Amino acid sequence: MSKFLLLIACVLIGLLVLACGAPTNRNAEAPSTVSAGEKVGIAECDNFIAAYESCVASKVTDEAARANMRTSVATLRSDWKKMADNPQTRSALTDACKRQRQTTMIAMKGFNCAW
Repeated sequence: MSKFLLLIACVLIGLLVLACGAPTNRNAEAPSTVSAGEKVGIAECDNFIAAYESCVASKVTDEAARANMRTSVATLRSDWKKMADNPQTRSALTDACKRQRQTTMIAMKGFNCAW
């Protein structure tokens, strides 16, 4: 199970790195499987997503970066929702979302977001 959590953490950190990188497609759309306001169903995940979206909306001024970050969080939401719907992976989400929040807080420290 610890290898699975490590894999999840690596994927999530990779998504964050991609979101903070140079824009590849300014017109990219978020994944359509989960709507923007839909809840994952795990409090730690839903709270992280709400805080992240608030930070991006209020603190990120570069439109290209903001678009990439929104795409990244939409991907997280979609992936986490799928994991939450699967009884075999649901239990790993609480810790994964806590770790993602901590990693994101460090990565986005320069934006002075309220977490």
